[in-house]
Amino acid sequence: MLKRLCLGFLLITAAVPGLAQTTATLKSGESNIVVTVWAAVSAPAATVLLVPGWGGGPMDVLGIGRALSADGVAVVILTPRGWHDSQGSATFANALDDIAAVLKWLRSSGRADLNAPDIVMGGHSWGGGMVLAYAARDSSVRRVFSIAGTDHGQFIRQYESDPDYAARLHRVLASSAAPQGPIRFDVDGTLRELAEGESTYGLLENANRLADRDILLVGGWEDENVTVDRTLLPLCEALRKAGAHTLTFKVYSADHSFRTVRSQLYADLLNWVRR
Repeated sequence: MLKRLCLGFLLITAAVPGLAQTTATLKSGESNIVVTVWAAVSAPAATVLLVPGWGGGPMDVLGIGRALSADGVAVVILTPRGWHDSQGSATFANALDDIAAVLKWLRSSGRADLNAPDIVMGGHSWGGGMVLAYAARDSSVRRVFSIAGTDHGQFIRQYESDPDYAARLHRVLASSAAPQGPIRFDVDGTLRELAEGESTYGLLENANRLADRDILLVGGWEDENVTVDRTLLPLCEALRKAGAHTLTFKVYSADHSFRTVRSQLYADLLNWVRR
């Protein structure tokens, strides 16, 4: 079987800034982290906390911030610790704590341009896997969408079982590390963290804890990084077996960037968020 390289550890380039963007700085642990706020053009119907793919952002994720904010949904994009202009070092544990810090900030900010009572969490690629992992440990998060979300449990199992894959992946991760890349992190330490935390970051392992949430899973038939057959369908099956009743699964004729179906993706996301 063809081995896919880089299950979600695909470096995503930043979008061009838009006029609706502002940034805010908040504390996570001992570090200052940056969020980008796409304010809704009218009183927001909801607010989306959006987590990018590996090394992505910080301005937008697949153009979702620009698109949804134009239709009345505020979007707040996390730049995790160790990424771009956020301080500190990147680890998976830090990223979960960063998500918690932004969620707390949203709920207590009192900003009129952010609808704190109705917060939806979402992510793409690495971020799609991380928002599901976070929701599994925080029952206050009721609605989550994951676009081509990485199953980091599956990811580390393949790394440990396939030496060729492991060598190629190690090179890809090293290329994303500062100073040549956008992320300040320890490659080997990150892989050890995943191996030791499979039950925390693996999506199949978290299916029982996610079954009572309203979840939208999105995939692309041409996506060779997070495949429909190997990653998304098994997750859907695990969620169904765990008793999930509010699970929506959409698949597009698209690759990992969803570039050819962005308009339809935006429309479907908007309908799901606002329902």
